[in-house]
Amino acid sequence: MSLLATLHRRTGSASALAPTGVAVPPGATGATGATALSPRERRVLAVAIMASVVVFLDASIVNIANASISASLHGGLVLQQWDSDSYTLTLAAFILTAGALSDALGRVTIMKLGVAGFGLASLLCAAAPSAGVLVAARAAQGLAGALLVPSSLALIASTFRGPAQARAIGRWSAATSGSFVVGPLLGGVLVDSLGWRAVFAVNVIPVLITLRLLRRIAEPTVAVGRRRVDIAGSVLAVLGLGGLVFGLIQTGHASMSGGLSIAALAVGVLGLVGFVLREARAANPMLPLRLFRSRNFCFGNLASVLVWGALYLGVFIVPTFLQQVAGYSASAAGAATAPMTVIGVFVAASVGRLAARFGPKWFVATGPLLAAAGYAWLALSSRPISYWSDLLPAVVLVGLGISFTSTPVTAAVLSAVTGEQAGIASAVNNAVTRVAGLVTIAVVGLVTGSTLDYSGFHRVVLVVAALMVAGAAVAAIGLRNRPAGVAAPSA
Repeated sequence: MSLLATLHRRTGSASALAPTGVAVPPGATGATGATALSPRERRVLAVAIMASVVVFLDASIVNIANASISASLHGGLVLQQWDSDSYTLTLAAFILTAGALSDALGRVTIMKLGVAGFGLASLLCAAAPSAGVLVAARAAQGLAGALLVPSSLALIASTFRGPAQARAIGRWSAATSGSFVVGPLLGGVLVDSLGWRAVFAVNVIPVLITLRLLRRIAEPTVAVGRRRVDIAGSVLAVLGLGGLVFGLIQTGHASMSGGLSIAALAVGVLGLVGFVLREARAANPMLPLRLFRSRNFCFGNLASVLVWGALYLGVFIVPTFLQQVAGYSASAAGAATAPMTVIGVFVAASVGRLAARFGPKWFVATGPLLAAAGYAWLALSSRPISYWSDLLPAVVLVGLGISFTSTPVTAAVLSAVTGEQAGIASAVNNAVTRVAGLVTIAVVGLVTGSTLDYSGFHRVVLVVAALMVAGAAVAAIGLRNRPAGVAAPSA
């Protein structure tokens, strides 16, 4: 059986909004230096965490249920792939549009729509009578998730500032990272005890809690320079990102010579070219291209592409290798890699505070090197792979490296924009990381060949390490630290 036939897509992003230098609009709260959160700040942080965790948790929990879903609905391997891919497709395709809507119509408004939509789509997934209905419902989940992630992060940027914002982002990052630990464990318990439908039905609990909290949060006062949504730009963005992602997914499933893959990739390229031309000329662009004139916005996103593209490939190949080649069970493979995420839970908040104080540059330049060392360590493993001497040191290094990188890299991106542009800026960063992950996954078969073995695994982890080193180099050369407290220039 081919490697690509066994891969399941994960969609969670570990990136977080930037604490450093984000301009705060009038009315934002969170006094610099304050240690205690106001009741409104606590509610905002709880909502942002809950709304994001439900998206990330769903991405990790479903992977455990895919085999049971396939057996129940008789969809075979194709259903297992599209159960994850349909979610990724709509999430990546609509996330730019969702970020623009968040800026134009309000963070709380868009979050309410996203949370309610995610809950309804989850119920449809749980009740799906056929494979086709399940795939369609998963696509609806991805669309709702696209509404949630940029809005929740932008809500934090609109509410907190200075060190308070750094602490809030650290807590957000720790909570969302923790969802990757809880997801596989919770998924295994639910599937074994209640069946696969429970992994979707369980989403209703955080959805109802988040909706209740949202009722008590007023829309933040943000100086919004435009209220009209760039419809033409939105359509071109969806066609561009959707076509590109769909084409890459099809390339992973079939031969590159397939007509559907080529057509989809062509639509994607033409859509993205049209999007750039449209945004360059539009009076009220969805994505102001002048944002890319900022050194940190441009190089921060480039570093994100390299680092997260590498990370997605790494977190796919390691558990797949452990199960397919090393003989680990699914639960054992999840437990073996869990220390990577556990480290993130405990380190992310402290790193956010330090990045706010010293600037993000050298955290982003150092973190990927630690992660690269971890994946290079795995390239030295021999048959049979040892957990204590091969796996554990590697996952610890990767966990530390990603913890050093996740919040600061987006700090560099968000320090380049004003508070009212936080939605679209976070959407751009999320979109590029997700598409980067899909690209690396789509081409992994070129590195391993049709069958994954020890030598193929070693080649892949070395590619991951090389991408991490490239991301560190981009950060070291391109990023600049903004002095603490300096707001982003108006773009």
